[in-house]
Amino acid sequence: MSKSDEEAYQEFGDLVNMAPKEIEEWLETEESKSVGQKSDGGESTGHKSGKRIVEIKRTKKDDLTSDDYDHMRKVVGYIKRHKAQGGPDEDMEHSDWRYSLMNWGHDPKKA
Repeated sequence: MSKSDEEAYQEFGDLVNMAPKEIEEWLETEESKSVGQKSDGGESTGHKSGKRIVEIKRTKKDDLTSDDYDHMRKVVGYIKRHKAQGGPDEDMEHSDWRYSLMNWGHDPKKA
């Protein structure tokens, strides 16, 4: 059974702890572009997702579509799985693990 839209909205709001402007600025960095699984166009899945997260965060709740809620569920799942792997013991700040999470709108240093 899939989560209700309200549950997805709440979890997305809890886990995506970066503001749209922060995500946009992050996505412009070389660190952001250096991580993740690249698709045909050369852009990683996470990097592309970050752009969509910015759009969703800037959309009024009443205007969100079923596709938006599907993406929120995908983001929540990714962040939970990635966090469960645990980050590096040393230099988490400059790790691919953190950079990847940030592409998905979650900065583990803020947690």
